[in-house]
Amino acid sequence: MTLAFNGKLLLSILLGISTQVTLAQTSAAWPSKPLKLIVPYAAGGPADLVARELALVMTADLKQTVTVENLGGGMGVPALGVVVRAEPDGHTLLLAAFGNMVLQPMLSKKGGADLVAKLKPVSTISTGPHVLVVSAKLPVKSIPELIDYARANPGKVSFASAGTGGTAHLGMEMFKALSKTDVIHVPYKGSAAAVNDLISGEVSAMFSSLPSLQGLADKGLVKVLAATAASKSNATKSLPLIGTALPGFDYTTWYAMYAPQATPKPVVDAINAALSKALKAPALVAKIEAAGTELQAGTPEEVMAWTQRDTEKWARVIRDAKIAVE
Repeated sequence: MTLAFNGKLLLSILLGISTQVTLAQTSAAWPSKPLKLIVPYAAGGPADLVARELALVMTADLKQTVTVENLGGGMGVPALGVVVRAEPDGHTLLLAAFGNMVLQPMLSKKGGADLVAKLKPVSTISTGPHVLVVSAKLPVKSIPELIDYARANPGKVSFASAGTGGTAHLGMEMFKALSKTDVIHVPYKGSAAAVNDLISGEVSAMFSSLPSLQGLADKGLVKVLAATAASKSNATKSLPLIGTALPGFDYTTWYAMYAPQATPKPVVDAINAALSKALKAPALVAKIEAAGTELQAGTPEEVMAWTQRDTEKWARVIRDAKIAVE
């Protein structure tokens, strides 16, 4: 019995050592070929900017080419599918927004929740507030003035968005509920037409990332009233907070990195370490924060915490506003 027990013990030890060696070799081998960052948005937007600048730094750090592939449309479902089906070796990664990972599974019937479950969080990437912008033709200069104006003119203040169920729409629903105002949602098929009507005064207001509207604000075509959350970025830290005038109003947008679910932990750890280094590169920080976004490296557990927090927050908004997307 003693010999048998010792034999099993020895076998167990050898298997354990073998597994540790294999995992160490797997981690050490990453990256062994060029990497792809899949972005579920068209080129030119905030996610694309972060991805491309990050890819340049990682290419230099890792001595492997990191390319960005844009797969927009479908609320991110096609892009998620590409990464889910990729080889789980850490060479195909997803840079996704919270809208893809939190909002889309709650709003869409296109199988997004199943795909999200097949992805493994790797690291937080960035976070940042939206801003509330109004047409220059609207006679308000602050959030309290906007609330007073909306209450005095029920049904006449309209909020544009790039589509039903997006962050701009949900931000408007949160504003409507907390301010107890009768404001109208006007969905567009993309942001370009929405911004044009904001300039003309056809619609009154819009939630958006700051960079896409900063140029218009500088020309006096729109007015930036406040930010949706506090920020350390020079572009947004001086803005008033909507929550100051409207207690309980607070949200940020964020991006995180994901890999296929079967990716070994040592590889995930290696990717996380590479991202942690890259996201601290001074030139990268300066360029991204100038656009109103804060780079923030973090653990897979932090990604899951952000996801849980925002799932609870937006589930209430979606439920109370009875929002559904086909």
